[in-house]
Amino acid sequence: MENHSNDNTLPENELQTAEGAEMSDTPTAYDTQGGTDQPVTEAELSRIKDELAEMKDKYLRLYSDFENFRRRTAREKLELIQTANESTLKQMLPVMDDFERAEKSFQNSNSKDLEGLQLISNKFRKILEQNGVKPMELSSGSDFNPELHEAISQVPAPSEELKGKVVEVVEKGYLLNDKIIRHAKVVIGS
Repeated sequence: MENHSNDNTLPENELQTAEGAEMSDTPTAYDTQGGTDQPVTEAELSRIKDELAEMKDKYLRLYSDFENFRRRTAREKLELIQTANESTLKQMLPVMDDFERAEKSFQNSNSKDLEGLQLISNKFRKILEQNGVKPMELSSGSDFNPELHEAISQVPAPSEELKGKVVEVVEKGYLLNDKIIRHAKVVIGS
């Protein structure tokens, strides 16, 4: 059995090699990602700078695409929330028309029925207004606008100034948050 003077478990020749490595003051070469550390040439530096600029450009484009996506989805959500009840509100418009017709038919009578009908009609009108529905402001003699009005017929104009204008409003048009949900049905003068 060999007797070692120090308590290290390495044999003597390996111990000397390990100590020699520790004692060396000058490093030989550093390991880097591409191998040993060598000076970078101007061409390589230029290539690396170009790659960096390209990656920065890609990053900025990706970031702006994401920002546009975020804004668009937020706007779409807001529009969806604002017009979520559109189909239900459209179905209520004929009921509003019926209330207006009933009020016109009771106009000449002075009864409690008219008063009750007006209370219900006003309550229904307020509910529609609270949900963003408002009637189009339109009267006889106003200009015909095909984006807002639907011409259901043409009649000879009673006067020269009513040619091409609204003679009669048959059915009111309605807006939901400034979006047309029903065009006004009108008769125009020719």
